[in-house]
Amino acid sequence: MKAVLCKAYGPPESLVVEEVPSPAPGPGEAVVAVRAAAVNFPDVLIIQNKYQVKPPLPFSPGSELAGVVKAVGEGVNAVAAGDAVFAITGYGAFAEEVKVDARRLLRIPGGMDFVTAAAFGLTYATSDHALRDRGSLESGETLLVLGASGGVGLAAIEIGKALGARVIACASNDEKLASCRDHGADATINYATEDLRERIKTLTDGKGPDVIYDPVGGPYTEPALRSLAWRGRLLVVGFAAGEIPRIPLNLPLLKGCAIVGVYWGDFSRREPERFAESIQQLGRWHAEGKLKPHVSQILPLERAADALHAMAQRKVIGKIVLTTSPV
Repeated sequence: MKAVLCKAYGPPESLVVEEVPSPAPGPGEAVVAVRAAAVNFPDVLIIQNKYQVKPPLPFSPGSELAGVVKAVGEGVNAVAAGDAVFAITGYGAFAEEVKVDARRLLRIPGGMDFVTAAAFGLTYATSDHALRDRGSLESGETLLVLGASGGVGLAAIEIGKALGARVIACASNDEKLASCRDHGADATINYATEDLRERIKTLTDGKGPDVIYDPVGGPYTEPALRSLAWRGRLLVVGFAAGEIPRIPLNLPLLKGCAIVGVYWGDFSRREPERFAESIQQLGRWHAEGKLKPHVSQILPLERAADALHAMAQRKVIGKIVLTTSPV
């Protein structure tokens, strides 16, 4: 089978595509024949050894997939060969076949194709954990989403609207903001051409947003935090801008606000029951038409480096999905 391999840490062009032996499932494991695998920003970081998860070399990047169960190991009863499933793997998904802990496999909801399923799990699960669990976002509150045109950003917009919040989306150009509006954003801010704080002040009548969803970091976190409402919550999701901001601690003191970390990976491992509830809720919202994953490009597995380049340069609206066969 073919696999995209990281043999030495480096940029996307350092990846290679090689033939490797097919995996065999051990006890509690399953092997999935991958049909589609989504590209996420952590995939850019993990191949450069800049991510909190550090798999041993060589490894395949790719943190989420959809496909068909090929074989199961001893003790696996929840899935069987032939089942259509999706999974969030952390790494390893950029391959034609992947060995997975069977407990991490989820059945693809009825009516959902492989490409959509591959683009669904990680971004929506991250944003649901952030907004409902860590941010306690309530109906009638105002949610500000930084980096709103990316995969987790668009998911945050849709979940915010499903929860009854008013959503303000921030992105770096008009094309990205148009996509945000298509996914339900009530108002938008172009932080490349507009003053972020002044625009937030105008759009919230001086009150500020109740919750800020921040997967970007860099130069945007502090001005957004300075605009936060009293008792607001800043959700630290990631640092796509490449810089981890240093926050003056007098700001949360003066605003009576909370800075809340969002680490979905450990949440899903440490709190499996709450993770299962999250996935069930997301499935219900998808069935109701409230969640619509945005796949902007579909590429063959062999072009994983091109997809990661686009992700690194923040040129992706929604998600890029790699496929192992023509769609």
